[in-house]
Amino acid sequence: MIPALMAALSLAQSPVCAPPPDAALLWARPETRFGFVGEMHGTAETPAAFAEMVCEASAARPVVVALELPETMQPELDAFMASDGGEAARTRLLTLPYWDPARADGRSSAAMFAMLERVRALKAAGRDLTLRAYQPSAQRPEGFDQSFYEIEMAGLLAEAAYARPDALVLALGGSYHARKTAPARYGFLFAAGHLNPKVVVSLRVASQGGRTWACFGDNPCGDSDLGQGDFDPARRGVILEPQDGGGWDGLLALGPTTASPPARSVAP
Repeated sequence: MIPALMAALSLAQSPVCAPPPDAALLWARPETRFGFVGEMHGTAETPAAFAEMVCEASAARPVVVALELPETMQPELDAFMASDGGEAARTRLLTLPYWDPARADGRSSAAMFAMLERVRALKAAGRDLTLRAYQPSAQRPEGFDQSFYEIEMAGLLAEAAYARPDALVLALGGSYHARKTAPARYGFLFAAGHLNPKVVVSLRVASQGGRTWACFGDNPCGDSDLGQGDFDPARRGVILEPQDGGGWDGLLALGPTTASPPARSVAP
């Protein structure tokens, strides 16, 4: 086959990415090793946007996709990534206790499952992608508070980077786990704050109103109204403007959100 035709076929088969505007600002600095997106769990928009950011970044370099999922799920996640993504593979993953709607907290949403499917498809298309779960699963002894959990999270993220030193680590998780400085409310560092700030770029998803599927305190889990938000609902994309005294390097503006219900409740 002539080179020009081979190149044309390769281009035609390349995944088409649809990242938010200016997404590449998250990883544009040569020294950046970790790019964080801190979300409010349970929206349809954030996992979808994150998947497209992975698509964009992986077009030029290896990427480790780090997700706030239990580390005990790693073997099942690896099996899914290596599968054909068919009904049998999807069913095997969805039958894990993690996806039980009775214990859902927004991270087991239909949007999150769709994101996993998108990442698997990108890998199948030839992208150099590794999926790593970074939610610690070990029980902490009595007297060891959330601050130790955050250290464990940072350790799992560091291990993911050690395993692929040539790769960019893109991490999706709760907004506070992505924070680089200690909030006064808690007085300790969260996961991203335990990594060298020079190699970390962290975004918080902007509060632009809408809805989410989540569990708040003693209220029943479900579709919840987030109100109007506190950021211009018309703005979109990555905005590198330090937030809360440098807690985050910027915002990811996706507009008003819609709620994404538990994956198992909507799966075919």
